[in-house]
Amino acid sequence: MPLLFLLLLFLTATAISAGDLPGFREAPAFRNGKECPRIVRSSLDNPSMIHIAMTLDETYLRGSVAGVFSVLQHASCPENIVFHFIASRLYSHNNNLRHVITSTFPYLSFHLYLFDSNLVKGKISYSIRRALDQPLNYARIYLADLVPSAVRRIIYFDSDLIVVDDVAKLWNINLGKHVVGAPEYCHANFSHYFTQEFWSRPVLAASLKGRKACYFNTGVMVIDIWKWREGKFTQRLEYWMRIQKRYRIYELGSLPPFLLVFAGDVEGVEHRWNQHGLGGDNLEGLCRNLHPGPVSLLHWSGKGKPWLRLDNNRPCPLDTLWSPYDLFLRHHSSNSNFNFFSDT
Repeated sequence: MPLLFLLLLFLTATAISAGDLPGFREAPAFRNGKECPRIVRSSLDNPSMIHIAMTLDETYLRGSVAGVFSVLQHASCPENIVFHFIASRLYSHNNNLRHVITSTFPYLSFHLYLFDSNLVKGKISYSIRRALDQPLNYARIYLADLVPSAVRRIIYFDSDLIVVDDVAKLWNINLGKHVVGAPEYCHANFSHYFTQEFWSRPVLAASLKGRKACYFNTGVMVIDIWKWREGKFTQRLEYWMRIQKRYRIYELGSLPPFLLVFAGDVEGVEHRWNQHGLGGDNLEGLCRNLHPGPVSLLHWSGKGKPWLRLDNNRPCPLDTLWSPYDLFLRHHSSNSNFNFFSDT
């Protein structure tokens, strides 16, 4: 009886472990062409390497996997891409998470970092959508502290986007004297991003005086990590997070601090590299159309996520552009589907 009990316990534990994370089918191997420069993967400071950072969590894992797949499929030198994945230190499935990545992308060069949620828990105040309040949503602020010092430049991608162009084109933009490069929208109305409390305090409102009102979406950024460290930009962003806790000067998670620190001081990138807002607004997540012009990256920022709408048989027209990159195994248990893909 004890032996049978132990066997049943082992099988149960194995089943739970296997069901902790969703399953994905293996992606094809993407190889470099003859024109690609050779790199030594053990060295991260090779100028021919492309470094991309993304977060991995329960809710958006399916989107992250699709994003990685899209980058590799369209890259001219896929073997020269190194991914830097960030997961919460409180996330109890780190070994399983690594297994998901290695089994889905056996040839992928990547590093996995654990983010200490305690760094931001005391600095986060609630926003208009719960997903924006998750500590991992703020990990982009700490990239310079997480990645090795040999990494000079990195691209940050959100987990709800796909790339349909060669990412090397984005990687090779000239940042000039700037720390961050991103598509800008310089006819923004900043009154929409900050509360009346912010504008009623002259000392706070003065921080935007004389600066161009240029909005940029932080889900796609090219970052000079060395300049970021030199300028202590993590501390600058944390300053505004502390102000937020005291006065509540904005409603939108991690975006407003970036606007307060960088707006008007960003290297502009072609709009094709962030066709954002495809997830609709932050409350209803209604269907959206593409912005006019060419497209290199589609970004489902907003409440509506393509995998949720597809699973619910209520897709938006543009969600069909995301579905070819979905490696999710449909036979996975419905319980796991509910746990990991419900809106937060």
